[in-house]
Amino acid sequence: MKSFFNVALVLIMFFSNLNAQRKFESTARAIGLESIEKFKSFLALPNDAAKPDDIKVNISWAKSELEALGFEVNTLETSALPLLLANLKAKKSKPTLAFYMHLDGQAVDGTKWNQKDPYTAVLKSKNGKEFNPISWDNLKGQEIDDYRIFARSSADDKGPFVMLLTALNYLKKEGKSTAYNIKLILDFEEEQSSPGLPEAVKKFKDQLTADLLLILDGPVHSSAKPTLVFGNRGIAALTLTAFGPLVPQHSGHYGNYIPNPALELSKALASMKDNQGRVVISGFYDGINLDAATKKILEGVPTEDKAIKERTQIKRNDRVGNTYQESIQYPSLNIRGLQSGWVGDEARTIIPATATAEIDIRLVVESNPYKLIEGVKTHLMNQGYTVLDHQPTKEERMSQDRIIQMTSNVAYPAFRTATQSKEGKWLSNILAEYYNEKPIIIRTSGGSVPISPFVSELGVPAIGVPTVNLDNNQHSPNENLRIGNYLTGIESFLAILTSKF
Repeated sequence: MKSFFNVALVLIMFFSNLNAQRKFESTARAIGLESIEKFKSFLALPNDAAKPDDIKVNISWAKSELEALGFEVNTLETSALPLLLANLKAKKSKPTLAFYMHLDGQAVDGTKWNQKDPYTAVLKSKNGKEFNPISWDNLKGQEIDDYRIFARSSADDKGPFVMLLTALNYLKKEGKSTAYNIKLILDFEEEQSSPGLPEAVKKFKDQLTADLLLILDGPVHSSAKPTLVFGNRGIAALTLTAFGPLVPQHSGHYGNYIPNPALELSKALASMKDNQGRVVISGFYDGINLDAATKKILEGVPTEDKAIKERTQIKRNDRVGNTYQESIQYPSLNIRGLQSGWVGDEARTIIPATATAEIDIRLVVESNPYKLIEGVKTHLMNQGYTVLDHQPTKEERMSQDRIIQMTSNVAYPAFRTATQSKEGKWLSNILAEYYNEKPIIIRTSGGSVPISPFVSELGVPAIGVPTVNLDNNQHSPNENLRIGNYLTGIESFLAILTSKF
C-alpha cells in the first residue's frame, strides 16, 4: 500500500509540474484573442516592399505601437528604406537581447487569391482539402486552434511581430519588466534583399550591438514542436541571357538555319547538374564536411522527407544529401525563372531573339559566394560560350558562335551559431523546461534572412525562434497563419521575455 501511495504522489507531482510549466498558456490564449482586431488592422496595410509609400504607413503604425509600450524608437536612415530601432530598458546592468523582424511583404496577385482582397484578413476553417471562410465569431468557441487567418504577411512576418507586441503589452499592464533590455530591429525591405542593412550595421554599429540576436521569422518544424534555428543560408543571384537573331524571326523561314537561343540556354543550364540533381560545376561543394557530430545534430531532427514529398507531390528528390536536412547543408543552384518568346494563347511561330534565366544560389557558411559565381562563369566558358557582362555589340555577335550575358550580385552571406553555444543552451533550456520536451534543433535552415552582417560585423550570435505553421504559403497566394501557432507564439515569447539571461 505504501508503494502505491508513493507512485501516486510521484504522478501527482509530475502532472502538477507539467501544468506549472505552461503557466502562460491560458493567459496567452486570452490576450491573443483580444489582440486579433489589432492584428487585422495591421494586416490591412499594404506592405509591398517595392512600394515605398505603402511602407511608410507600416513604419508609422509600428512606431506608434512601440512608443505606446514605452519603447524609445529611432529611424536609421540608409541609402534604401530606413530601419526602425526600438529600445526598451529594463535595467542598465542587465544584458541586451535584440529581436529582428521584417514588416514588408511579397507582392500580391489578387487574381490568385481565394478572397476579394489579400490585405483584408479572412478567417477560414478546413473542410476536406479546402479552406472556407467563417465568421470571426467562431473564435469565441473552444476548438479554434486549426482555424487560419488568410492575408498577405499574416505569417511572414507581421504575425510574429504582433505576437511579440501582445506579450510585451501584457507584461506592461501587469507592471512586470522583461528579464533583460530589449532592442527591436525592424526591417522594411527584407523581401527586396535588405539592400540598406549591411551599410546600416556599419554606420550604426554602436546602436545595434547586443548580447544575442533572436530572429522572428520562418516556420516551425513540420512536427509543430518548439523549434530553434541556428543558421540560415545566404543568397546570391545571377541572370543569364542567350542571344539568337537580332529580332524574332519566322520559324518557317529560318527554322533549321538560325540557332534558337532558348535551346542554347537550356543546354547551358542542363550542363550544370547531373541526373541526380547534383551541381557538377568544379568546386561548388568545396569545404563542406558533414562530420559525425554534425550528422548527429541533423539526425536529431524528425524526418520530413516523406511529408515533403506528400505535400509537394513529388516521387523522387535530388541526391545532394541523403536526407532533406543533409541537403540544405550544401549550397544550391536553382533556376527560379525562364523567359523566351511567348506561350499559351500568345504562342507564335518564331525563333526568339533572346532567352533569359534567373538563378539563385543559396549559400552556406563554408561557401565563398564570389568563387561560386566565378565557377558558373568558368563552367560556361568551358562549354564553349563567350560570357559577357553586357549586351553584345554587332562585332561581338558576328565574331562569336555562342554568347551568354551574365550579371550577378551577392545579397548576403550565410551565418551559423553553434548549437552548443551558451546562448543556444540558454534558449534551448527555456523551451525544454517550459514545454517539457526538447525543442527541434535546426543547424541550418534552407531559407535566407539578411542578418549575417550582425554576426560578421558585430560579432553577435544569432538564433531563429520560428513560430508560424510550415504550410503557411509564405510568398505565395493564400498566405495564412494558424490560430494555434499565433497563440503558442505569444506563450513562447512570454516564457522567453521573463527568463533570466
